[in-house]
Amino acid sequence: MPLSHDQITRFLKSVHPYDALPATALDDLAKQIEVREVDEGSPVYRLGHSLPGIFLIYEGQVEITDENGAVVSHLGLRNSFGERGLLKDGKAATHAHADTPAVLFVLPPAVVRQLIDNHDFVAKFFNRTRGERSGPQSLATSAIDVLMARNPATCPAAMPVQEAARLMRDRHISSLCVTEGESLLGIVTLRDISGKYVADAMPEATPVSAIMTADPITLSPSDIGSDVLHVMMERGIGHIPVAEGGKLVGIVTQTDLTHYQAVSSAELVRQIALANSASEMAQVTAEIPQLLVQLVAAGNRHEIVTRLITDIADTATRRLLMLAEKKLGPPPVPYLWLACGSQGRQEQTGVSDQDNCLVLDDRVTDGDMAYFTELAKFVSDGLDTCGYFYCPGDMMATNPRWCQPVRVWRDYFKGWIAKPNPEAQMLASVMFDLRPIGGAFELFTDLQSDTLAAANANSIFVAHMISNSLKHTPPLGLLRGFATIRSGEHRNTLDLKHNGVVPVVDLARVYSLQGQLTEANTRARLKAAEAAGVLSPAGARDILDAYDLIAETRLEHQVRLVKSGEKPDNYLPPSALSDFERSHLRDAFVVVKTMQSAVGHGKGMLG
Repeated sequence: MPLSHDQITRFLKSVHPYDALPATALDDLAKQIEVREVDEGSPVYRLGHSLPGIFLIYEGQVEITDENGAVVSHLGLRNSFGERGLLKDGKAATHAHADTPAVLFVLPPAVVRQLIDNHDFVAKFFNRTRGERSGPQSLATSAIDVLMARNPATCPAAMPVQEAARLMRDRHISSLCVTEGESLLGIVTLRDISGKYVADAMPEATPVSAIMTADPITLSPSDIGSDVLHVMMERGIGHIPVAEGGKLVGIVTQTDLTHYQAVSSAELVRQIALANSASEMAQVTAEIPQLLVQLVAAGNRHEIVTRLITDIADTATRRLLMLAEKKLGPPPVPYLWLACGSQGRQEQTGVSDQDNCLVLDDRVTDGDMAYFTELAKFVSDGLDTCGYFYCPGDMMATNPRWCQPVRVWRDYFKGWIAKPNPEAQMLASVMFDLRPIGGAFELFTDLQSDTLAAANANSIFVAHMISNSLKHTPPLGLLRGFATIRSGEHRNTLDLKHNGVVPVVDLARVYSLQGQLTEANTRARLKAAEAAGVLSPAGARDILDAYDLIAETRLEHQVRLVKSGEKPDNYLPPSALSDFERSHLRDAFVVVKTMQSAVGHGKGMLG
């Protein structure tokens, strides 16, 4: 598959950490990449062999196995592999073969090392991936409270075995914890029922106390996965209750361990890429909360977590576009589906609606519009089924206003820049976060660069955008306290989205506008603003550190909710934080407020 330089460059722009590279470095990287085609079933490399570089998947799927042939991971679009071996000793640490016909990019070792030496964010990325957090290692080192099932099913000791068996059947589980009040007396499993009750033809009224394992070994939530594995292996058991302070709080089974290993962003992407309906995809996206828990527990930084979660939404969108074309037939003219909002910025967490639009080739006719109306409805309905709920503000391609040819989009941006009324400011803020997802990417290239240039040249528009960026303020109260929400469902909490990350998102967008920067991701914008001289090194360090702390706190809050069996949200009670955490979070909000003040008073971007 011959690929043009532009195709390679566009693809790299969609893959972290290459998306944050300066344009010249990205262009140079694209020139040095080797494109390889691999047949289905063919090896990419073998354990112990010299690696030609780091591999990046442009098309197809690749399976990674260890020295024993055990599957380590299934990788798909935009996943890379080979980093660990290349950066350690240049030898492959695993086997890799193509699950399907695949097209791979090969990044030569010298190029990779040059990127690591010249760009801190690349070095940090590869330092993280070198640790190989996926597969058995992350299972062994993860805390049990990430692995266990909460609120395990229980029964009293006097319950008849037949009734216990029916309970297990109805709940699709393989064990019951036998309790008296909050005290754990024992555990009964399907193996106990078949091996004792059935095999020994015990009387029908036999209670579970006669066949249970009394006083079973337990672990605590603070133990780690290797403790589970060692106990299971040593004692030949598949179920371990988890207790804290003498109280039963969970259970870990072999099924839980298998499920944990199977949940990875790459595996979810693979499953979605093979799904044939939105309902099939929804079964996969339902795993995102658990993925969020695992990624945060493994120590990944917030920009990596949100990037991986966004990749799943991107894959679902592209798969729905493919299914729509399969149903509706080929499009009458080229089109481009774009995401804005958190998906556009690659910053999705466990709570996301959908914000999207369609840009159509200028050759589109009125008669063609019915096709794109149907395509937009198919994709947006599918995303809603997958849990990406309809945008409350109707900022979606299903709205005819946001499904238009390039010339109309040009007029939109020209109008917003020329007359920046409140609606124009709001729309421009949303649309400056646009990122192409699927279709003809070239429809957006000139539109984006021309719009940034025109916006930057209009000082009145820039002033209005600065003013608009100050509407969301950090939740700072008097006497070193927080200004919490005063009433309603979320009373006495901090809104870590609108008063936490959004103020930084808005500032980064202004810096991006000032520097005519094409990045959409907030952290990438801040780094690019520093590189372009729009933001001073000291200012960049302060705002990046503040943003990191706020974003990490938001993710950790969502993880706590998921682990408690609740839906993730953005509303944090300050009481959930320690004094130390509250102090540092407030300091981060002060930094953001200071940066807002500098921008608002016209002191320039070099604060």
